[in-house]
Amino acid sequence: MAARSLNKVMLIGNLTRDPELRYTSNGTAVVSFGVATNRSYTPSNSSEAVEDVEFHNIVAWAKLAELCDKLLKKGDKVYLEGRLQTRDWEDEQTGKKMYRTEIVANEMIILSNKRDDSGAEYTSKPNAQSVVEEVPSTEGSDIQDNDIPF
Repeated sequence: MAARSLNKVMLIGNLTRDPELRYTSNGTAVVSFGVATNRSYTPSNSSEAVEDVEFHNIVAWAKLAELCDKLLKKGDKVYLEGRLQTRDWEDEQTGKKMYRTEIVANEMIILSNKRDDSGAEYTSKPNAQSVVEEVPSTEGSDIQDNDIPF
């Protein structure tokens, strides 16, 4: 039997910045935004809880990218599913090799209450605000690292 592997990420967190939508040279939508997750724990040498925060770079493609741009705002709580990806490039100014690890999302569910145009929050039926979008893999497609605008 061939060796198998799994690259799957599931997060629940809050957006740290508004989504930034761009398009590749061939017109494919790509969005980027940040999500913060946190956890509390009590170290063995202390009785006080410690709060630990992690910041994640999120990228979504195609229809899911456009939905994220339209529906999400800084502070919103979301559930994201996707895979880890690390990109590398050479910094033009320093010549150093740079790395960025990000989560390529293929599913998103909005967990926070949404706001109307006046800023007032409203609640709807469970899952009425949920957006789940399966995005086909970009592997084997004509999308290249150079097409990513950030």
